[in-house]
Amino acid sequence: MIRIILVAVFLISFLVLSIPILIIEWIVKKFNPYAADISSLRIVQWAFRVVLFLAGTKITVLGEEHVPKDQAVLYIPNHLSYFDIVITYSRCPGLTGYIAKDKMIRYPLLSNWMKRLYCLFLVRDDMKAGLKMVLTGIDQIKRGISVCIFPEGTRNPHPENGMLPFKEGSLKMAEKTGCPIIPIAITNTNNIFESHIPWIKKCHVIVEYGEPILIKELDKEQRKFSGAYTQSKIEEMLEKHKAMMQNETSL
Repeated sequence: MIRIILVAVFLISFLVLSIPILIIEWIVKKFNPYAADISSLRIVQWAFRVVLFLAGTKITVLGEEHVPKDQAVLYIPNHLSYFDIVITYSRCPGLTGYIAKDKMIRYPLLSNWMKRLYCLFLVRDDMKAGLKMVLTGIDQIKRGISVCIFPEGTRNPHPENGMLPFKEGSLKMAEKTGCPIIPIAITNTNNIFESHIPWIKKCHVIVEYGEPILIKELDKEQRKFSGAYTQSKIEEMLEKHKAMMQNETSL
């Protein structure tokens, strides 16, 4: 019980106390956009690391050397928990916008920070708005801002049954820009919160970054089904995680 209280109090306090920070960042951005962007990134990453500390989350990170530090990428993770965003964003080396559900716009301060950090909002039932979002993401990648999208479309309530099917078009931004795809395999984040709502519990999480995938370097069949190919790479990493977790349990 204490962990959920600590996390909730910290997040509410951060959002309220960050109001003047948002104003200062808005002013700085008028004169030095890049400095303001990096400052905002690091502030939120710090806040997310505090959340993970309060939640008692132990993280094993694998393959982080595969993430380019000098160019924008398209991150493609599996999705188990709200904490997937907290963990992966806290480790992004550069500016990164996440694809979020449009309902997130309703929440003041949170949505201000999301917009400030180049998040894009997906309207599920509006194809025109969806296309506009993809085009904006393409433009951001061309400007050096990475994008993260969860192709399963929602949190997977039963990861033991395998990943949910990838949504068509999830990799369009990589196809159109030629940027590297970074597959990310995440294991056990659902046991931080979702598996026992409303409590937050201490647990061990594994996050693995796969080798970059360049669609133009895939063979014809792989390019045709690049989503399935990327998903298979994530599934391979998840299988490895199962063995790691089993070994940990047996010790």
